[in-house]
Amino acid sequence: MRSGRRVSPVIAALLLVGTALSGCDAAEKVTGPDPDEAADALADAFVGGDFGDVAFTQASPEEVTAEYAKVIEGMGETTPAVTVAETADDGEDAAIATLSWSWPVAGEEWSYTTEAPLTKVDDAWQVDWSRALVEPSLGAGTVLDMTPIGGGRGPIMGADGVALVTARPVVRFGIDRSQVPAGRAAGSARRLARLVDVDAAPYAKQVAAAGDKAFVEAIVFRKDDVPTAVAQGYDAIPGALAVPDDIPLAPTREFAAPILGTVGPVTAEMVKKDPERYQPGDQAGLSGLQARYDEQLQGTDGMVVDAVASDGRERQLFRVDAKQGTPLELTLDERLQLAAERELAAVGPGSALVAIRPSTGAILAAANGPGNDGLNLATYGQLEPGSTFKSVSGLALLRAGLTPDTVVPCTRSIVVDGKRFENYDDYPSSAIGNVPLRTAIANSCNTAVISQRGKLADGDLAAAAASLGLGIDHDLGFPSYFGSVEAPASETEAAADLIGQGKVLASPMAMATVIASVQAGHTVVPRLVRSVDVSVPDDAPPLKPGEVAALRSMLRAVVTSGSGTGLLDVPGPPVIAKTGTAEFERDGKLLTHAWMIAAQGDLAVAVFVDVGSSGSGTAGPILEAFLRAAR
Repeated sequence: MRSGRRVSPVIAALLLVGTALSGCDAAEKVTGPDPDEAADALADAFVGGDFGDVAFTQASPEEVTAEYAKVIEGMGETTPAVTVAETADDGEDAAIATLSWSWPVAGEEWSYTTEAPLTKVDDAWQVDWSRALVEPSLGAGTVLDMTPIGGGRGPIMGADGVALVTARPVVRFGIDRSQVPAGRAAGSARRLARLVDVDAAPYAKQVAAAGDKAFVEAIVFRKDDVPTAVAQGYDAIPGALAVPDDIPLAPTREFAAPILGTVGPVTAEMVKKDPERYQPGDQAGLSGLQARYDEQLQGTDGMVVDAVASDGRERQLFRVDAKQGTPLELTLDERLQLAAERELAAVGPGSALVAIRPSTGAILAAANGPGNDGLNLATYGQLEPGSTFKSVSGLALLRAGLTPDTVVPCTRSIVVDGKRFENYDDYPSSAIGNVPLRTAIANSCNTAVISQRGKLADGDLAAAAASLGLGIDHDLGFPSYFGSVEAPASETEAAADLIGQGKVLASPMAMATVIASVQAGHTVVPRLVRSVDVSVPDDAPPLKPGEVAALRSMLRAVVTSGSGTGLLDVPGPPVIAKTGTAEFERDGKLLTHAWMIAAQGDLAVAVFVDVGSSGSGTAGPILEAFLRAAR
């Protein structure tokens, strides 16, 4: 008989000697079956669920198999480990088997022991069955039930500790199959689909195929956005149900959506790729930062095991508390992001606005307009920056020996290697002629800047761009494009590069970085994810105080006397700015991108509109309105 008591080595040796001396007598005294074998069979049956090899005093193995299945049905697919700790005599023809139970529950072990009474009947050990063999406190009609406790997704935080993405109230509308007969379920689904404006045919098919107790969701609305017609009409549809819930959401549906990304049910591809992490029905980040930082944001589900009596009363037996995911901290400012999106809301073409704090590089707003079709142009657009790039060209010319007062020829046109370059339409005639570089930059004279191309050596333009934070990649922890200033393949291309066309490309974030670097007086590296360290690359030539002051004076002239005078009366510190347009062809038509960049105090902004009349006329009013709203 198995015992749980430890025996010293000396005593064990003496016992062995005694056994050897009286072997014949012991063999004659040991008769009948061993209760250990019956206990082992019982333990194995609890693990496998089949009691065919176990004899019971008052029940058949089939009856016990069925009853045990009912007791543990609520534990799902979780399987216990059951072993025999010891067996001990309990009187004549009776024994007690102590069973050690261990259930894996939410990464922890729920362990306890039960006692199984054994009775020897007709030279065979039988088990006295009761539900207490499964868990010592279970009564005759009591079952086990395990319920998950949602861990809660970690929030996405913004500037000043404001929660940008956090649990917000929603209402889930769907069909509860338990509340509508199977023959009418598809009809109810079609009615609900029409009410909430989802595709009726696939939804009806999904409802018809669902189980009799399933809730089949049709749509989720933010609590405050439920249409009146839906709120008043769903209840008239048999089986239609509105279920309140809380899910991770940003302040608005549009709020930094292409950057933050979405959370939803895991796809089949995600489950196949990482089956240990994802199971069907799980929620996970599907795009943007939600996907990239999903492992950090994912909460750890807890679990509670209850004993449920026949009258439905629950008694907690074991609990593993859930753990919320780790917050993701960003630099986005909720107020400024909302202001930026408000200014872009009525813009038809693709558009973007990025705002950066020059002193720290923190991205305060990265807004994408409704015309972007979900694309993240704000930080990842690869676009010709047009004459906003003259802030870079101006720095390169200053380093080549020019000053803001150097006189340069602003002609109506200039020909380079057979290619004619002109100024933009409506260029002020008063600014034509030999003018100071300051005036040429202020009015965005293409021909004047191109005329000075011979002053620049190979790599000078790229070096100036790097000093202003453009053209050198960094891993910022989110999709970002810092622009490109490639070596020109021809004289024509070199001329076009100087005015932000040719092969020069940038994102609105990169151009906001350029004007931020001018304002800060040093190379700015933008940052959005606080946990990602950023630093100025070694190959970016540092800005010198003299060239910074000269460049600021020329960009200030853009506001006081040039193409950016619309910003002159913006309250607050002086504004520096640069406008720009970039020609491109689409569907056989010659169109223009509209740009404007500006800085005021500790705020730097870039605005891009895919198709516009001019930088000052199209992007300028958006930028002005944002600066006023940011105060």
